[in-house]
Amino acid sequence: MMELLQEIGLQAGTLLGSTLRGATPLILCALAGCLAERSGVVDLGLEGKMLLSAFAAASVAAATGSWVPAVMVALALGVAMSMVQGWGCVTHRGDQVVMGMALTMTAAGLTVVLGGAWFGLGGQTPQVGEGARLTGWFTDAAQAVQALPVLGPVLGLGLMGHNALVYLALLCVVLVWALLFHTRLGLRLRAVGENPLMVDAAGVSVRGLRYQALAINGVLSGLAGTYLVLALNANFIPHMTAGRGYMALAALIFGKWNPVGAFAACLLFGFLDALAIRLQGAPWPEMLGGGTVPVQAIQALPYLMTVVLLAGFIGRARAPAALGVPYLKER
Repeated sequence: MMELLQEIGLQAGTLLGSTLRGATPLILCALAGCLAERSGVVDLGLEGKMLLSAFAAASVAAATGSWVPAVMVALALGVAMSMVQGWGCVTHRGDQVVMGMALTMTAAGLTVVLGGAWFGLGGQTPQVGEGARLTGWFTDAAQAVQALPVLGPVLGLGLMGHNALVYLALLCVVLVWALLFHTRLGLRLRAVGENPLMVDAAGVSVRGLRYQALAINGVLSGLAGTYLVLALNANFIPHMTAGRGYMALAALIFGKWNPVGAFAACLLFGFLDALAIRLQGAPWPEMLGGGTVPVQAIQALPYLMTVVLLAGFIGRARAPAALGVPYLKER
């Protein structure tokens, strides 16, 4: 009986660990989108910001052999893209959906062109050296904890031994929630997403608040891109974000523009991704033809859930009233 419980704990811990690792970029992107959209700016550029930041992080890490300049450049690029978005959407009151898609399309093309020109590897970057990779924390403690019965593998494999960005993403959920609901800045950000005229009448800059939200948005998007190449993979591959930015938006809508709700939805996506990996090669029921489960069907699970969440909850969730509406200051 004890051996069975230990095996269950081992499987649960492995699945939990894979869920957290897969959900981390989604969590960071969803929090970024939460801040932007709470301030009234639709952000369909999350995919592009994450993709270009990942390319920058991988390029700098491969060139320098260190993760520090890679992270700094990725964050700077994420903020720069958010500022470009603010220049087009906030300052010049452009269409926010078109601006976001333009950023994503530009990033998708630019990374392939620059990658091919700089490295000659078909758009990929060289492998990131071990010295530039983000390694796990508490690995010794995780191995020691795994020896404990039943719950040991869950704690050791599921919650310990992750790299710094996994724990930072979890911390950011708390920080963004506290910022939005327990600070003056958060109150103003939520107000500007609901009624910018009222905020302007109170003497607070609508444009300034939206730029502040986009600046933090850029930092979080840059962290998500950095995680993809310094922790999850070993180099940059064209289009490696694979729709994660749009998944983060679906999680945001499902979570009703609340950081905690978005976090829960991201965990669901991470769980499906981890489950898809473990189900590859699993036996297919005899009544359905036997054999093994098609790999394509397994890999489609997270994307299928994205469609289900958007179709089932986008009509029920109430977006910020001023979301997507450019604000023209009255004179």
